[in-house]
Amino acid sequence: MKKLWVLFIFPAIMAVMLFVFGGSFANAAARTALWFFNPAAAVQHSAQHGVPETPFDTSVFPFSGKETSHANPFEGFDINSIKTTPAPAVTPSFDTDYPIVELTYAPVLNDVTYRRQNCYVKNVTDYTKAEVETELLAPLDFKVEKHSDLPQILIMHTHATESYQNHSELYYDPAYACRDTDNSRNMTSVGKIITDRLNQLGYNTIQDTTLHDYPNYNGSYDRSKKTVEEYLAQYPSIKVVLDVHRDAIERADGTRIKPVVSINGKRYAQVMIISGADNGYLNMPNFRKNLRFASHFQNSMETLYPGFTRPILFDYRNYNQQLTTGSLLIEVGGHANTLEEAQNSAVLIADSLAHTFDTAQ
Repeated sequence: MKKLWVLFIFPAIMAVMLFVFGGSFANAAARTALWFFNPAAAVQHSAQHGVPETPFDTSVFPFSGKETSHANPFEGFDINSIKTTPAPAVTPSFDTDYPIVELTYAPVLNDVTYRRQNCYVKNVTDYTKAEVETELLAPLDFKVEKHSDLPQILIMHTHATESYQNHSELYYDPAYACRDTDNSRNMTSVGKIITDRLNQLGYNTIQDTTLHDYPNYNGSYDRSKKTVEEYLAQYPSIKVVLDVHRDAIERADGTRIKPVVSINGKRYAQVMIISGADNGYLNMPNFRKNLRFASHFQNSMETLYPGFTRPILFDYRNYNQQLTTGSLLIEVGGHANTLEEAQNSAVLIADSLAHTFDTAQ
């Protein structure tokens, strides 16, 4: 009976599963068969091919209504196929089941969103309003030197392969993961504009273009932490570390939100600063000083370009912000914005950052 099972019945079951289900289920069935009949070969197969990693962070950021901002931009996509995922055509004709909605976020003052001058902060921590407001626009803990021979600012990207729609149609291709290893189309292109503009304005700025999230998304922040630590060791003069990302805002029904604002007739991707708070376990003893910096930066952006930003997100998140008291994460638009809108915003980000330091002198 055992010989009959091995020779006929089990192979027949596997064949049916492969024919009917295909894909990942079939691969799992094949691996199961391999383990059943030849464990040694199965171990060798696993060593050669590995097992796809799970995403780094599957949490979501709540904002308003049913809209959520996903911290995991790989959700629903095959991590190992990033470099082979083609961008959609410049003039696509997509199914209207996948719409993009343009939205300009405006702050609404309430129990969790506070204002000081033109700085708005959304507090989703247990810290009281009084505790948070004490830090808003308080003096910076550092001074950025203008026209310095030594680097003062580092622009880097933990999720460098994040990218945008390459068209302005209000529909998206669900097969396009909005990831790109081409540095002319991903976050490093946005960071380059920020870097070049800051140098033009007299602030010695350097950029790191390492793809910390490729080929593996897991461990991106561990790798970017090591990179930043190496820069800080080489250039102790660095006061500010700006980790430049793009957001991914999607409603429960699959509608993607494009945070966009028109300023003087030009379209810009709205930006959002994330300033992390310590809950006692995140090793961020100086998080309040980062929040001070965030508030000055936010105030400059909104003073110079009203409507350009979404409120600062103050939340229990680390993002390597313990490394300096000038470490922040900034989201430049979302995956429904165009690259042009994001690159337009890069100039305003740099101008606002320079204004922050100019007025702090």
